[in-house]
Amino acid sequence: MARFHTDCIERHLRICFEMMGHFIGSHPWWFLITPLVLSASLGSGFYLLKDRMSNDIEEQFTPVDGRAKLERKYIQETFPGNDSIFSRLRLSTNGNYATLIASSDRNILSVESLQDILDLDFKVRSMVVQFDNQSFQYEDACAEVMGSCTSNDILDIIEYKSNNIDTVNLTYPWYYSGFGRFPLYLSLGSVTLFNESSVVESAKAIQLHYYLSEDNKTKTDVWLESFINLVPNMSSMSIQVSFSTSMSMQWEFKKSPASVISLFSITYAIAITFSIISCWRLDNIRTKVWVATCGVLSTGLAVLSGFGALLLLDQPFVMTVASCPFMILGIGLDDMFIMISCWQRTRVLDSVPDRLAYTYKHASVSITITTLTDALALFLGYTSPFGSVRSFCLYAGISICFCYLYSITFLGACMALNGQREAENKHWFTCAKVPEDLPSRSSKAFSVCCVGGRYDRITEMEDTEPMSQMFERFYGPFLTHKWVKACVFVIYACYLAASIYGCFILQEGLDRRNLASDDSYVVNYYNNQRQHFSKYSYNVMVVVKQPISYWDKGELEHLRSCISNFEDFNFVNGTFAWFLSFEEYANATNLRIGSQEAFQTHLTHFLELQSMFRQDINFTADNKIQASRFFIQTLNNTTPKDMMVRLRRTADKCPVQLLVYHPAFIFFDQYTVIKDNTVQTILVAVVVMLVVSLILIPSPLCSMWVAFAICSVIVGVTGFMALWGVNLDSISMINLVMCIGFSVDFSAHICYSFVSSSKSDVNEKATDALARLGYPILQGALSTILGVVVLSMSGSYIFRTFFKIVFLVITFGLLHSLVFIPVFLTLCGGCGKWC
Repeated sequence: MARFHTDCIERHLRICFEMMGHFIGSHPWWFLITPLVLSASLGSGFYLLKDRMSNDIEEQFTPVDGRAKLERKYIQETFPGNDSIFSRLRLSTNGNYATLIASSDRNILSVESLQDILDLDFKVRSMVVQFDNQSFQYEDACAEVMGSCTSNDILDIIEYKSNNIDTVNLTYPWYYSGFGRFPLYLSLGSVTLFNESSVVESAKAIQLHYYLSEDNKTKTDVWLESFINLVPNMSSMSIQVSFSTSMSMQWEFKKSPASVISLFSITYAIAITFSIISCWRLDNIRTKVWVATCGVLSTGLAVLSGFGALLLLDQPFVMTVASCPFMILGIGLDDMFIMISCWQRTRVLDSVPDRLAYTYKHASVSITITTLTDALALFLGYTSPFGSVRSFCLYAGISICFCYLYSITFLGACMALNGQREAENKHWFTCAKVPEDLPSRSSKAFSVCCVGGRYDRITEMEDTEPMSQMFERFYGPFLTHKWVKACVFVIYACYLAASIYGCFILQEGLDRRNLASDDSYVVNYYNNQRQHFSKYSYNVMVVVKQPISYWDKGELEHLRSCISNFEDFNFVNGTFAWFLSFEEYANATNLRIGSQEAFQTHLTHFLELQSMFRQDINFTADNKIQASRFFIQTLNNTTPKDMMVRLRRTADKCPVQLLVYHPAFIFFDQYTVIKDNTVQTILVAVVVMLVVSLILIPSPLCSMWVAFAICSVIVGVTGFMALWGVNLDSISMINLVMCIGFSVDFSAHICYSFVSSSKSDVNEKATDALARLGYPILQGALSTILGVVVLSMSGSYIFRTFFKIVFLVITFGLLHSLVFIPVFLTLCGGCGKWC
């Protein structure tokens, strides 16, 4: 087979970086000051941070072009609400409300418990709130039905007298009285019935709702805040109270970034400490303390510049972006360790420009590969339908570009200045010139503090670090032993099997309560709701989008067959429709509605008696029915995705044009796109990473191993995150996109070092690659983990998920780069600069 060159681009890049290194080494101050001035200028964008905050949950955590959003728009246009006749059932949004759950370990339908609930209800309704220099109460801001505030069915039934509970036979799930029927499944939770009857024996929870008018959002928000301040102290000996409002999740979500602000200082303190310790040398001249400090500072400048630039460009700042600095810190320190490792392999007696030129020649291509792959993976993630993913990927991608720029310029200048200090044999702290050898009659303490500058007289290089020697003398030969290789294959097979199993049990979807902090009152409310009110699910709206002849039994039969198809599902409990109620009314009063004229005449009278149904019909100007809607009650015995998808599929197959909708479908739409979008993004990213590797790594076969490492790490992370209890949602999707870039980093370093090695034997090439970059890779991995480990203590699901996935990515990336890939590379003896 014909041979061909594959290093033409990489070879020219090395020459360019070599020239750049020499130039920066000759003029370090320009490249030190310019990044500082640039980052200070761009950092002014942080003054706009408050204005750029965009933490609307629906906007950021639901698909931008979700089907339910289009359906909601149609419903709002076709069935505009009636402010004078409020109906919770007919809301196209979640509404504007406050709610509380009073629960008890005993029967809550006791006189004592009900009295406590009535007292609580009275305090809520009589709560005085100040707004715009005026006082108002619930009745001044409530949603109204025929001139009165909406009420709670259970309290209406007992007529706001706790003693009346002894004279009322409650039935569940519906209670029937002379005033109509009441859906008690919305009010009573954990209900026990008498044997083979619908009569309630006991219940353990009562839920109350307080719906507000939506004409003055600012005013009602003030009332909701007062409600939140009032209710926490309302628990008593007989009841425990949990509560929430329509704005609670949004307000709690906005608080989440504050929970990690304190962690930033801890993270950077840990990073600086680790960097200094790992770069510390006992030699007072050769120590890289200042380079390590500047490496941490460089990542800070990258975040300052990247974030500031996008804020100046009016890009929205979503809370998920707050985890970016932790990632940038790890990437920046990884680059720094690679550059320090290459610097230590230069000849000490060479000039500083020559040493930096050698460093750039051997380190910059490797760093360029990882930066390109990281940035491209994130920019590909910007195509996601989720606003939170887009924002994270944009901020992270731009920050990584600045991190690369500052590593090449600012950090390189710092290395040059540190190199000048080394060349003049000056102490790292005092900058005073010190002797290389211990003077006679000097104490050992003097040798520790005031001597330095030793190097290997044979190689004219700095003394090799003990860890690098360990990789070269012990670990490399051990790993390339044939029996160890066999064990590595067995370990990899076990890793792959566990990963694939995890992928099959991966759950989808973001639980909305995870957007609040663990200690939020909202979490307690959702837990109680799930415990006591989980049997019945959503009242799903079904819209008939076309005009049909409801008086024609033949045409109506098509619609009835569709309703029958809905009711065949085990999760559908019943149907509530205006035309069914109209038929019952007509049969009860012996009315004939078989003709268009009779139907329309009697329907008008029926709607006067049942005015609520008027909201379910859209009439044309000539009083014809253009569209209408009815409702199906669902049970909570299937997943939200399954329920929504099956209802939509049934509606699409119906011969009548139907649309199914519930406000929760806005969030459930994530289930329909998250998996396909994640897989598509990952596949495209892997192809792009492969192209980058083929261009910059002078060996097609080794490039294929890099692509293999990406796929292997992604499968591992996906599988093990499922085993760790993390769902596939927009939060974890962000981290999986980031995983693509991270999974390249370490393996690309090893592959590139393997290809660049001058050794001839594949085992020796693997050992040489590990000796050169094994310790820097280990340093980079540890620095990244230390950079995010504090997030494990966060009270926010978002940041804990970030920690879990980054931990898995780095662990598996390290495992591949230091164990799997070196062994696999030894299998392809021709993996050199020719292929």
